[in-house]
Amino acid sequence: MSTTPVTVKLFGIPNCDTVKKARTWLSDHAVEVVFHDFKKMGSPTDEELHNWFAAHNWDTIINRKGTTWRKLDAHVQDSTTDAASAKVLAQANLSVIKRPVVAWPNGRITVGFAPPDWEALLNTLPGRS
Repeated sequence: MSTTPVTVKLFGIPNCDTVKKARTWLSDHAVEVVFHDFKKMGSPTDEELHNWFAAHNWDTIINRKGTTWRKLDAHVQDSTTDAASAKVLAQANLSVIKRPVVAWPNGRITVGFAPPDWEALLNTLPGRS
């Protein structure tokens, strides 16, 4: 693997097991991480959310299988039907965002931790092999 530095922006919460695994994997693969801690730094920007929803369907970003979703009022769940309503929900309930979300230097946005996909993605970045 080349030593060309790669830096990604990773969004999540530090005590999430999946985020911990992702951060370890990235470190093991010489990828620098700028960590956006939802608990300390709050919501992603409007532009970041727009980019996430442009890259993935809103229901990929919103974790409808998690505890936070299940605890939401049924009316809130039923009214989350498109990217606009999902954005409002995500800003009000950061824990409903599937983790981690990673912004890669080539503009790609990934959601969740998928080592084989990440390995392939790293190999497509300039200076990496």
